[in-house]
Amino acid sequence: MKKINILDSYIDNLVEESSPQKPLWNMEKILVDAKGSWNYIDGCMLKSLIDLYEITQDKKYYYFVKQFIDFYVDREGTIKTYDPLAFNLDNINEGRALLYLYKKTKHKRYLLALKELYRQLEFQPRTKAGSFWHMLKFPYQVWLDGLYMTQPYYLEYDLMFNNGQNISDIMNQFRNVYSTNRDSKTGLYYHGYDETKWMFWADKETGRSSEFWLRALGWYLMSLVECCELFDGKYMAEREELQTVLTDLVDALVYYQDDKTGMWYQIIDKGELVPNYLETSGSAILAYGIMKSVRLGLLDERYRHYGEQAFYGICDKYLNEKDGKLILGGICIMAGLGEIPEQNGKFEYYMSEKIVENEAKGVAPLIMAYTEILRR
Repeated sequence: MKKINILDSYIDNLVEESSPQKPLWNMEKILVDAKGSWNYIDGCMLKSLIDLYEITQDKKYYYFVKQFIDFYVDREGTIKTYDPLAFNLDNINEGRALLYLYKKTKHKRYLLALKELYRQLEFQPRTKAGSFWHMLKFPYQVWLDGLYMTQPYYLEYDLMFNNGQNISDIMNQFRNVYSTNRDSKTGLYYHGYDETKWMFWADKETGRSSEFWLRALGWYLMSLVECCELFDGKYMAEREELQTVLTDLVDALVYYQDDKTGMWYQIIDKGELVPNYLETSGSAILAYGIMKSVRLGLLDERYRHYGEQAFYGICDKYLNEKDGKLILGGICIMAGLGEIPEQNGKFEYYMSEKIVENEAKGVAPLIMAYTEILRR
């Protein structure tokens, strides 16, 4: 209970002391002293605060989200710092907050910004199989991360404005990932796939990267959960198809859950190797995804304890007070594929990335998981 009280104070501190120009949770910006920008990291944090507002009805969370978005979106719907020609799927994620605000207010500025993001998807380069490239600078590459950054937004927009005309495209992209990234032996998914099989990190026969990275698996699980949530009675066949994939994935994930802490390792299937470590962000994402899936009826009730065990395990291990301040530790700051030679997708690379505190990629999913605890 004490840890939960710490978490309440921790969230309030983040909201009170953060601004769109300098959010306390975006360590990628803070560590290089960069200005704020439109990005998926802030998008994750805003989504967690929307979830918190929905369960608590505390308007400070809603007004913070609105003020944050209004800083970046002007009255003409132009999104400050956003470059659509980068064709970066990460930039779509913050649009989830736009969708929420438009539904609440019907303000034209949000609608215009939503259309701007959707135009990127209309022209997003694709693999021959029809999946979005992760970014323009990563041609023919499909990363698990991109499914969460894009598909829930794409689906919600399509249902709101296009009468579901792109449902088959959305489902095809999920099917592609199941076909290309999933390992049939473990049921886990590789972080990335290169359709050309040319990239130095890609297996020359399968096109896959070489490891099962925890946070990427988490992003993928969240994409499945949140798209299932959006499918209504008209699309039950699609919901059931994704539900089957989701259940298969969760069964694979819980096999590797650490018995003592309830968390998962940075490279999920190699917990015994040094210097592998129990990682906060991916564990929090899985905690949220599993508990939400149970609430939505996508998973049986018996799965709930896996999510709850992970949530409380993170709080016990990594949520603490330090020098009078609240700290959430154990967060991998980032991990990518192929931009520099070091990003080779191997075990040693994932171990080399900086471990930080108070980063939104860990903070936001922990808050989301907390909202599932509150719902109980």
